[in-house]
Amino acid sequence: MRARRLAVALTAVAALTLGACAGNADEPEDTADAGGTETSDAGGAEGTLRIGIKFDQPGLGYQDGSDYTGFDVAVAQYVAEKLGYGADQIEWVQAPSAQRETMLQNGQVDMIFATYSITDKRKEVVGFAGPYFVAGQDLLVAADDDSISGPEDLEGKNLCSVTGSTSAQRIKDEYAAGTQLLEQPGYAECVTALVAGTVDAVTTDDIILAGLAAVPANEGKVKVVGNPFSEENYGVGLPKDSDVCEDVSAAITEMIEDGSWQDALDENVGASGYVPNEELNPPTVAACA
Repeated sequence: MRARRLAVALTAVAALTLGACAGNADEPEDTADAGGTETSDAGGAEGTLRIGIKFDQPGLGYQDGSDYTGFDVAVAQYVAEKLGYGADQIEWVQAPSAQRETMLQNGQVDMIFATYSITDKRKEVVGFAGPYFVAGQDLLVAADDDSISGPEDLEGKNLCSVTGSTSAQRIKDEYAAGTQLLEQPGYAECVTALVAGTVDAVTTDDIILAGLAAVPANEGKVKVVGNPFSEENYGVGLPKDSDVCEDVSAAITEMIEDGSWQDALDENVGASGYVPNEELNPPTVAACA
């Protein structure tokens, strides 16, 4: 499917809406997804919508067998429905961070919802709609640890992040030079080290930490500090010069206004007790450029 097909979908959505108002008993019932939004099994658009997400981020983009859950997934499903695609027309594709631009440029996916920060450098090669969330680098600590309230408190303490991430090194360079860094292959391993007392904190974007804290095995054991010290605008990655950017942004705005955005956030990371930066969230959707 190319971007042109998505634009045609809006006409189909309007037709479906009129049909629903007429009360057609043959229409399929809406089904609720794990993210707290409503999706239908069949949309008005033709073909398949290929959406890139993370498969390994609990609370955001997570694969469990044939099920996909998380806040990113919920936003993607809402947008897809507004474009005329039913749940059975979505093909979920794993989108590792290092491959996202290439996947959009090569046509492997039609759009990406994968904690994908909007940056000027990335906008040189791909397009963005949104943002649909504004995250910030933060810290995850033990639930009973009140000694760490920000990155400056990590002097002489042990900090975990994933191999290849710049988050932990940024703290060492800018806030606490005496921080001892531990790298792990994934954030789940970092949380295991935190619960075991091997490290004092884990760092990455706050909503990613909240998703990890909301995992049942971690509930009550860890907490997000809630003092973000960066700003990351999560956008929907699109092929460069996509003609559906405005439609995607309009769907995000509608999701925020009708309450589905907050419902999805509560459903996926609410168990962690995490509250996003209220000055930045819900975000104001930017104009497509």
